[in-house]
Amino acid sequence: MRTDIKIKDNFLPQEKFDEIQKIICLDKWNDDNDCVRFPWTYNKIIDDEYDLDKFQFIHVFYERCEPLETLSILNPVTELLRPVSVFRIKANLLTRTPEIIENKLHVDMNFLSEEKLKQWTTSIFYINTNNGYTKFEDGTKVNSVANRMLTFPANMKHTGTSCTDEKTRVVINFNYYELQ
Repeated sequence: MRTDIKIKDNFLPQEKFDEIQKIICLDKWNDDNDCVRFPWTYNKIIDDEYDLDKFQFIHVFYERCEPLETLSILNPVTELLRPVSVFRIKANLLTRTPEIIENKLHVDMNFLSEEKLKQWTTSIFYINTNNGYTKFEDGTKVNSVANRMLTFPANMKHTGTSCTDEKTRVVINFNYYELQ
């Protein structure tokens, strides 16, 4: 395994992970017995605006100093990551496809120079286990396993995939600056 890629299984204590997974993946009932749904937004573009067959659902927790009220759900995660500065925290939900579809390789903050990107970190937190994966430019693959945290330098090109064995593949991407 590459030394610049870190994988931490069982990233959160199981009870804390189950709480996050339940909120993001299932309907949650509040004290008044009303169903509270986690808000997902349809995003018609994953990596190519002309590919009409590829889409995903997203939920932005934090972007460019704009936290949403749902950010508090992720307090157990951010307490462990301990970012100095956050650019974006975004969940991606891809629906099942008949065959695994790999998206295009990319970096999450492509507006930064290569030198600046090296100073930032990307982490991917897997919300459910499925046969999808994250793939790097050199061919390294990291399987989607619930409660797994994948961390790597933000300048590393990577991509996600769909899955074929579950209804959805759900991950949360963190783009942040940390003290080295």
